[in-house]
Amino acid sequence: MECLATFDTTHMALLFEKACRGAGLSARIIPVPRELSASCGLACSYPCESEEAVIRICHEKRVETSGFHHI
Repeated sequence: MECLATFDTTHMALLFEKACRGAGLSARIIPVPRELSASCGLACSYPCESEEAVIRICHEKRVETSGFHHI
């Protein structure tokens, strides 16, 4: 299983990746998979076992996501 966060803006995807890496978590920007959206856009993959920490980081750093997905 892969865990992904999706975003409405490129800026938020970049901010998410920077915040996660700053907290010592692995995060990687990828294109949004076709299963999630036919439009182009960016998503970030992150370790599924770190999801609680990822959500907390998003709240603390005010990173706006459009959703969290498990595919």
